[in-house]
Amino acid sequence: MAVVEMRKLTVIGLNSSRNPFIHELMHLGVVEINSQEGVVSDEDWMPDIFRTSNSADVSRLEADIIRVSTALEAIGKYDTAKKPLLITRKEMGRSEFTALLNATQTETELNVDKAVFAYKNITDGQNEINRLRSLIAGLQPWLRLDIPLEMNETEFACVVYGTTGAKTDSGQLMAAVLEGTPSAIVQEVSADKQQKYFSIICLKEEKDALYEALRPFNFSAVSMADQKGTPAEATHHYEKEIEAIEAKIAENEKVLAALSTARKNIEFLYDSLVMRRDRARIVGDMLSTDAVFYFDGWMPAKAQPEIEALLKEYEFFYDIQIPEEEEEVPVLLHNSSVATPFEAVTNMYSLPSRKDIDPTTILAPFYFIFFGMMLSDAAYGIILSVLCAFVLKKYKPEGTIYKMFKMFFYCGISTFIWGALFGGWFGNFFTVAAATLFGKEFVINPIWFNPMDNPMKLLIFSLILGAIHLFVGMGIQAYMSIRDGHPIDAICDIGLWYVLLIGLVLFGVGGSVAPALASAGKVMSIVGVVGILLTGGRKKKGIFGKITGGLGSLYGITNYLSDILSYSRLLALGLATGVVAQVINTLGSLAGGGVVGAILLTVALVFGTIFNLAINALGAFVHSCRLQYVEFFGKFYTGGGREFRPFERKTKYIKIVKDRDR
Repeated sequence: MAVVEMRKLTVIGLNSSRNPFIHELMHLGVVEINSQEGVVSDEDWMPDIFRTSNSADVSRLEADIIRVSTALEAIGKYDTAKKPLLITRKEMGRSEFTALLNATQTETELNVDKAVFAYKNITDGQNEINRLRSLIAGLQPWLRLDIPLEMNETEFACVVYGTTGAKTDSGQLMAAVLEGTPSAIVQEVSADKQQKYFSIICLKEEKDALYEALRPFNFSAVSMADQKGTPAEATHHYEKEIEAIEAKIAENEKVLAALSTARKNIEFLYDSLVMRRDRARIVGDMLSTDAVFYFDGWMPAKAQPEIEALLKEYEFFYDIQIPEEEEEVPVLLHNSSVATPFEAVTNMYSLPSRKDIDPTTILAPFYFIFFGMMLSDAAYGIILSVLCAFVLKKYKPEGTIYKMFKMFFYCGISTFIWGALFGGWFGNFFTVAAATLFGKEFVINPIWFNPMDNPMKLLIFSLILGAIHLFVGMGIQAYMSIRDGHPIDAICDIGLWYVLLIGLVLFGVGGSVAPALASAGKVMSIVGVVGILLTGGRKKKGIFGKITGGLGSLYGITNYLSDILSYSRLLALGLATGVVAQVINTLGSLAGGGVVGAILLTVALVFGTIFNLAINALGAFVHSCRLQYVEFFGKFYTGGGREFRPFERKTKYIKIVKDRDR
């Protein structure tokens, strides 16, 4: 349970040593550098002397990154190698990476040019094919025409093409045209569900009269003068063009497929450009003159010796200070290897503020327990842990993905434990299989009890767990009050509620154990109620304010009761897993024994397990988080901390590690 202690760092150094220093600082990856953009507007900093912009270099590198990314995307589309489930970075020593990049950079950049050029040719070709196919589609209704499309008029006549609605009476249209323009020749070329297509030849001087005759029929003129030959000839020409373009596209696709062997080197170049971009960007976050540069930022206190050694090596001026009490400090969590995966739960809610404590270590065992109780099938737990272990071993994910898989690995263990305690092994599959296929009675007895037979026992146990969870949260709040110098708040706002809530429990159920417990519970309840009434409004002004404040505080008992009842979801989701599994097993047994029955039962087991595990594991994840965020965090946790973002290598494909000789 630890938020890493931070130190504020200020550095002034010579520009002549800046670039190698920036390389080493990125290599260490433990310093967050603050942007100085707002500082230059301060007159004390003499904005005419100091500058921060480095946008030209950053923009150029961004363009190079986009270009290399395009090459990788293009090659990836035509790379026939099997794609991994998760992209994981390859570990490589710093000197090895530098040597490999220097040896292959020229060739790699040429390959990037080839890939980008080939991809552009493919894209342009596909766009042209789409255009030609659109033209072909537009010509389909006119294929019966034997007039060249470019010939839309002669010395004395003109050709008009157009469409009307599909319900237009062709006979009426022709009669109207001939009445207005007796010399016109009207041809209905084709028709479909939406339109009818007409070609009309008339004398030029009758063209206006023609359009006047066509107006009642909503005639829409169509221009095809930009195309050559008859529609059939134009269509044939376009199809030939498409064939030629497709052949060129195939050639470019072969180029991209052949470049798949160079993909690794292009990935190295991509990561190199990203690091150069980040270094250029961080230089832009620094103040500098012609001779010196300045920056300030944050670093973990434990990294101070390493940073000081680097700064002394470059003979820079530096100042390391403990941050002021009210100063906003970036947050970095550090927990044990077992608790670290559960940081994913904390991060999804919010990082702790400076006044908070890191709740990860405390929530971890509760999350472990709650998830297992909700899924509560031993076989499902084994499957979940094995799948997560396989992914962790084979793909070696990093960051949040690693934490999530590691957390679900632990949650699978919890599910196995609770499943064994409750007797759930694919629900009651083995009992059903034995009875259906072999006519035998076989039961795997629970180590503790079966919730399906005794749900009230599980409900009571769930509420007890919930009360413990809430009491721990209240205890953390009491600790924080004492830590901040407010022991009275700890006693009045937490201690008296402990007395009242424990007293109510003893008064309600203690008599069944020993009469003295009920009497003690009654006294504790009275003491708690009176204490809360007298102290709940202690910070308000006036007698009336103190009285209403006390009553309002006592009314908070309804919140505690509703919070405890929220833990009944442990019972609900635990029963849901078992009920769904039993229903699936029952459906699988409907075919009875024999080969058909065995096949149906197996199919039901496989698909039912996938469905039930997916649905209820998701439910267990969501509701376990809810119990932490709403009930537990609500008692002590504020959140709102800002994540510590060190200046480090944010590579996508290569994980650069320290050389073995370093």
